[in-house]
Amino acid sequence: MSTAQHLPTLDHSSPPDGDGCDLVTVPARQGLEAVDILRRGADPGVGPVLHDNGGDTLGFLVPPGTADGWDLPGSACTQTFGRGTSLAPADPAADPAPPVRGTGWLLPPADTDPVTDPAVLRQALGEAARIIEAAGPLCG
Repeated sequence: MSTAQHLPTLDHSSPPDGDGCDLVTVPARQGLEAVDILRRGADPGVGPVLHDNGGDTLGFLVPPGTADGWDLPGSACTQTFGRGTSLAPADPAADPAPPVRGTGWLLPPADTDPVTDPAVLRQALGEAARIIEAAGPLCG
């Protein structure tokens, strides 16, 4: 499994607002598989998911403090260090702006659970990696 080459960070996130969240970043193929797994699974479901504009990575918003113990190979978890994000838009009819510059919403906060449970995400990412390994390369 390859590691993400362009890992978004929360260095450009909005000013602190509440407890914030951490960001687990994975290669796009694994992330998309994990989103499918999480959406098919039982509660808790999937929280907001970001995609980078290059289409290389997906980022799952997880509870603050997750990065302290995150050690899943092929992924990264970035701490916000108090640079929280407001997941409530100023206009209730609109989605909030993505908290990381150069990204967009794959699943905006209004359509998801508040954040993704790290233990559930870890299981989904593991299952996604096994599916990808069994399927082999996309081209070849």
